[in-house]
Amino acid sequence: MIPSIIESQRAYFHSGATLDLSFRLGMLKKLQAALEKWEKPLADALWTDLHKSYEEAYLTELSIVKGEIANHIRNIVKWSRRKRKPTPIKMFPSRSYIVSEPLGNTLIMAPWNYPVQLLLNPLVGAISTGCTAVLKPSPYVPTVSKVLQEMIEETFDPQYIAIVPGNREVNQALLAHRFDLIFFTGSPSLGKIVMEAASKYLTPVVLELGGKSPCIVDRTADIKLAAKRIAWGKTLNSGQTCIAPDYLLIHESVKDEFVRAFAKAVKALHGTDIKEHKHYVRMVNDRAFERVKSYIAQGDILYGGRTDEKEHFIEPTLLDMHISLSEADADAKANSHEVLTEEIFGPVFPILTFKHIDEVTGYITRREKPLAFYYFGRETEGWDIIHHTSSGGACINDTIMHIANEHVPFGGVGNSGMGGYHGEESFRAFSHRRTVVTTGTWIDLPFRYMPYKMFGLVKKIV
Repeated sequence: MIPSIIESQRAYFHSGATLDLSFRLGMLKKLQAALEKWEKPLADALWTDLHKSYEEAYLTELSIVKGEIANHIRNIVKWSRRKRKPTPIKMFPSRSYIVSEPLGNTLIMAPWNYPVQLLLNPLVGAISTGCTAVLKPSPYVPTVSKVLQEMIEETFDPQYIAIVPGNREVNQALLAHRFDLIFFTGSPSLGKIVMEAASKYLTPVVLELGGKSPCIVDRTADIKLAAKRIAWGKTLNSGQTCIAPDYLLIHESVKDEFVRAFAKAVKALHGTDIKEHKHYVRMVNDRAFERVKSYIAQGDILYGGRTDEKEHFIEPTLLDMHISLSEADADAKANSHEVLTEEIFGPVFPILTFKHIDEVTGYITRREKPLAFYYFGRETEGWDIIHHTSSGGACINDTIMHIANEHVPFGGVGNSGMGGYHGEESFRAFSHRRTVVTTGTWIDLPFRYMPYKMFGLVKKIV
């Protein structure tokens, strides 16, 4: 089945059917209408697989895709227009342009944590540029994947947009084939497998990965507000977010105050019994539950700690690691616990303390570049630490929200990924920016031709 889908999409793309602007606009509007029609089934499926409420499903998945589609519909004419570029006098009488052309046949592979958004948002870019797409949803959210399959198969011809459900054997089968772009969202370890497979055909990749995103709370922070925004960012999707704050680096003078404020913030967000709150998501499966639960034993619980295996429930948990970054052996301690070396992807939150901000910079830069970076404190100091570190994206005095702006790129760097998307960046991700030079025929200057007459004058020009 997979070879026939890929071959039919390749033939369809080469027919030129996807190139016309009117076709691409029509397909974007078709996806837009499908989202409206399938909104409730998708939201119901997200509740079934992840215990994700309608409100959270809409805000973190459906609305983001709807906003992306609307942005592309508004701007596709402008983005598609060929762009005139300056041409140096040495090239007279030529004119230079950049033309955006679709890369071709693409593969989009999505994870389970935001299974609707992370499958359909890249698809918007593929449609907008004139690519075809094979979609691979995650098997770990079977209800969502089934609804997505029904929606896509009802909306699009498989020679244009096809969806192929299945497990990792299906991933391997897909990656054995040649595509013109692979767009993958998932873990760094799986990203390496995708990139290795792509290298066989020199296929370009966009890798949206993850990592341990630090969250710094400095002594100049508004602790109550910081605790509220951090608690929201960490409990959103129960911490199963690639850009969730992963660990806390807190100035030792505000640690106790923050712990108290965090506890109050969680209760304000989710009520006195978070387990009963409809807006608190569960771990996706037994394996994820056991992995995240095991981290709780690696530190002293300052807040939370409750679990329920049957419901895959883990309470937001602050862990005191009793590590100060000023200690000479801080690195040795920090590398002895998985909770400080592996991406947590859950609501467990280890705390380390610092005395001076330069300790934080050193700690972060000695590790892999994270997908996100959060600083709470005086803005000028936030800009300074951002200048001395690297991450895919960052927020000062907030969490998560940099992903919500479709006018700026979202993506990783180093171990947290490569390439970016959202808005015009999505259009560029699925496009090749082709240089075209057109030269007038009304005159043909002799200077570039052998035997290079008047070379002294030409040398001054070039």
